[in-house]
Amino acid sequence: MEIYEGTLVKLEPIDAENDSADIAAWIKDGEYARLEDASLAVIYPVSATREYIEKQLKTGYYFSIWTRKECKMIGFLEVDGINWPAREGWVGIGIGDREFRGKGYGTDAMRLALRFAFLELNLNRVSLTVFEYNQRGIRSYEKVGFKEEGRERQALERDGKRWDMIFMGILKSEWEPLSQK
Repeated sequence: MEIYEGTLVKLEPIDAENDSADIAAWIKDGEYARLEDASLAVIYPVSATREYIEKQLKTGYYFSIWTRKECKMIGFLEVDGINWPAREGWVGIGIGDREFRGKGYGTDAMRLALRFAFLELNLNRVSLTVFEYNQRGIRSYEKVGFKEEGRERQALERDGKRWDMIFMGILKSEWEPLSQK
């Protein structure tokens, strides 16, 4: 079984030096910025993005997402916040290249993230959070087996409207039958 290669994408180690410019450019896309983080959509220079990536590499597992066909970096993925005694962790994903959103690349990458988390890291549980307005993301997470576990009601304000923060999770025992498909 190829652990880092899916149907549409492959995972590569994120390279703070070489990948920072693309990641810094993606945050200039307002849609991406608002899907990625609950904080303000702030544009950072490439140097600050590189420093952030270098810092994050010390605490978790970070990958760049590359298309198999075009061999183009389109996003990033992280498995972080690991509680080793409980065997649980958190996953985050961002498809920065607008051209590749909503076409299954993120879903394929998330399948790889779960494969890595459950088989390589031997986690029992993986969690994530998603904003209520990110319906495309919610559908993608449900496709790979995540279940809604709770909500922080009206946790976020965007454009004068309040939105819930949705907590989702998947257990290894729920993922195993899905991984055989």
